[in-house]
Amino acid sequence: MTRRYDALLAVANSISEHRDLRSLFEHLAELLRPFIDFGFLVVVLYDEASETVSQHTLVGSRALPPQAPQSIHLDESAAGWVIRTQQPLVIDNALERGHPPQIQQLLEQSGVHATLVLPLTTAVRRVGAIALGSAEEGIYRSADLEFLGQVAKQVAVATDNALHSEEVERHREDLARERDRWRVLLAVNNALVSTLDIQTLLTALVPSLRKVVAFDAALIGLQEERGGALHLVAREVPGIPLAQEEGPRAISVEGTPLGQAFVTGEPLVMTSTDWALVDPEAAEAARRHGICGGCAIPLISPQRTLGAFIVATRAEQGFSRFDLDLLIQVGAQMAIAIENALSYQRIANLTVRLQDEKQYLESEIRSSGHFEHIIGASAILRRVLAQVETVAATDSTALILGETGTGKELVARAIHDASPRAGHTFVRVNCAALPSGLLESELFGHEKGAFTGALMRRIGRFELADGGTILLDEVGDIPLELQPKLLRVLQEHEFERLGSARSMKVDVRVLAATNRDLGAMVDAREFRADLYYRLNVFPITLPPLRERREDIPALVHHFVERHARRLKRQVTRIPPHVMTALQQWTWPGNIRELENVVERAVILSRGDVLEVPLPMTAPAPSQAAAAASPASGTDLASVERAHILRTLKETRWVIGGPNGAAARLGVKRTTLSSRMRKLRITRPVPE
Repeated sequence: MTRRYDALLAVANSISEHRDLRSLFEHLAELLRPFIDFGFLVVVLYDEASETVSQHTLVGSRALPPQAPQSIHLDESAAGWVIRTQQPLVIDNALERGHPPQIQQLLEQSGVHATLVLPLTTAVRRVGAIALGSAEEGIYRSADLEFLGQVAKQVAVATDNALHSEEVERHREDLARERDRWRVLLAVNNALVSTLDIQTLLTALVPSLRKVVAFDAALIGLQEERGGALHLVAREVPGIPLAQEEGPRAISVEGTPLGQAFVTGEPLVMTSTDWALVDPEAAEAARRHGICGGCAIPLISPQRTLGAFIVATRAEQGFSRFDLDLLIQVGAQMAIAIENALSYQRIANLTVRLQDEKQYLESEIRSSGHFEHIIGASAILRRVLAQVETVAATDSTALILGETGTGKELVARAIHDASPRAGHTFVRVNCAALPSGLLESELFGHEKGAFTGALMRRIGRFELADGGTILLDEVGDIPLELQPKLLRVLQEHEFERLGSARSMKVDVRVLAATNRDLGAMVDAREFRADLYYRLNVFPITLPPLRERREDIPALVHHFVERHARRLKRQVTRIPPHVMTALQQWTWPGNIRELENVVERAVILSRGDVLEVPLPMTAPAPSQAAAAASPASGTDLASVERAHILRTLKETRWVIGGPNGAAARLGVKRTTLSSRMRKLRITRPVPE
C-alpha cells in the first residue's frame, strides 16, 4: 500500500513537471507498470463541442499497436460509454456477454480478456478516459480500482492543464502569426505607396513578405491588352539565374499557372506534379532551378483583373493555409497599387503626349501656310475635291501627288477634317527636312540612352498621331533602310521605339505626299516597290496652277485681303492688266509662288491699288505700244526665258548646288530643268 501511495506522489510530481501531453502519458505508463499489470494503456481525450474523442495508445498490444491519435465519434469509441455515464468499467472476462457493443467488439478483436476503463473528469469538465487491458482474466481487483481512481483524478487535472497549456500556446502562436501578418501587411503597404514602378514595388515587397512566407521566387504578370497574353513585368528571384533574364516575356493565359489564376480569379496552389500537368515547359524550367511548388494569386482591382502574382518555393511542403490567406491579402493590396501605378503611367504618358501635341501644334501654327480653306471653282479642282470626299470617309491610305506648291498638305488636312478621325490629332512630318539619322527617331521615338544625346524617352510622331492621321510629306525622301519599318507600320500597325525590343500598337491613318515620280524611283531601285504599292492605294494628283488659271483671280483676292489685313495696308483694287498678267504667268512655284508674289506686291503698293513688280506683269496697255518693240519680247514666257538665261549665264550653266541657278531662282533643280525643256532652253555648244 505504501508503495502505491508513493506512486500517487510520483504521479502528482509528474503532473507538475510535464506540460506536454505526450511526455506526460509516457511517464505515466512508466510509473504505473510496477503496480498494475497491463498489456495496453490508452488515454482517450474528449471534445465536447464536436462529440468526438481522440485515442492516444501509449502501450500497445499486437491488436492495438501504438499509433497517431485519430478522431472518431463518441459512440464509436470503447470509452464513450464511460465518458457518458462517468462510471468506471471493469471487465474480468471478455468472453462474457452483456458488455456495451463497442467494448465487446474491441475486446474480441484485441485478444484482451480483462480491461479497466476509468473516466478522466475534473471539477470543470469531462476530459476523457483512461483504459488498461490485460490478456489475463480477473486481474483487476477493488484495490486496483481504488488506486487507479486516485491516479485518474490526478491524470485528469494534469491532462486538463496540459490541454489548456497547449491551447494557450496555440493562441500565442496564432497571435504571433497575426502580429507578423499585420506587420507584413503594414510593410507591404509602405512598400506599395513608396513607388509607382512595378519592379521596384516587387523588390521592396519581397524582403518583408519572406519573413512570414517562405519562398524563393516571385513574379508579376500583367495583361497589357484586352484578350492578349500576360507579360512578365517584374521578377525577384534571389540566387536563381532567372533573375538575370532581361526583356519582357509573354505568358499564355491558357495552360499556365499565371494564366489559370488570371482567368478563374481564384488562387492556385501547386506542387511540382500539378505544375507539370498545367504547364510542362514552366515545370521543366522550375525543375532545373529546384522549384517544387508555387502559389499563383490573381491581381483583381475594383475595375478589372490586372494579371497574377506568383511565388515559388524549393521546399517540398509548399504553402500552408495561413500562407495562402496572407498572399491573398497581399495580392489585393498589390492590385490596388499596380492599378494606381498603371493609371499614373497612363496619365504621365498622356501628359507627355499632350505636351508634345501642344509643342507640335504651336510649331505648326507658326509654320503654317495659312490655307484656311481650299479656294477655287475650276472643273479640275472640283474633280480633286470629289476624290477627297470619297476617300475621306474610308480609312485607306492616300498618296497625294503634285508639283511643289500645289497644296498637297492642304488636301491632306481636308481629308483628315472630313474623316471620322477629325476629332483626333493631325500630324505632319516633312521627311525631306530631317537628316536620315534622325528621321527614325522622329517617326518612331526612342528610349532613354538609345543613342548619344538621348537623355530621356521621347515618343515619335506615329505614337503622337495614335487615333488620328499622319501625313508623310516628301515621302520619296525616306531612306531605303528605313522603308521596311514604315511598311511594317502600314501593314501591322506596330513598331518599336529606338532602343526598345517591345512592339507598340498604333491606330493611325497614313497619308503620303510627294512631288517626285515614285514609279520611276521604284524602277531605279531608289524606292521599295512593296512600300510604293502600299502607299498608292488611292492616288490623288493635284493640278498645277497653270492648269487651273480660272482660279487665280479668287486666290489673288484672298491673298491680298489676308496680307493687307496682316500688314495693315489699305489695298482694295487690283488693276485688270495686273490680274491678266498674273493669270498668264506660268507659276513654276504654283500657289506658294503666287502667295509670295502677292505678299511682296502688298508690301510695295503705296496706295489702295495693288502694284505687282516686273517681270511678273507686263506694262499697262497705254504704255505697252510706246515701250515695246517687235524684238523686245514682253510676253510672260519671253520674260521668263530671258530671266532664266541670264541667271544660267551668271552661274556658268550650273543648275544644281547652293550656288547654282535653281538656288538663285528659288526653285528646285527638277523644276528648273522642266521649265528649261518647256521654254526650249539648251546649253550652247562651246566653239
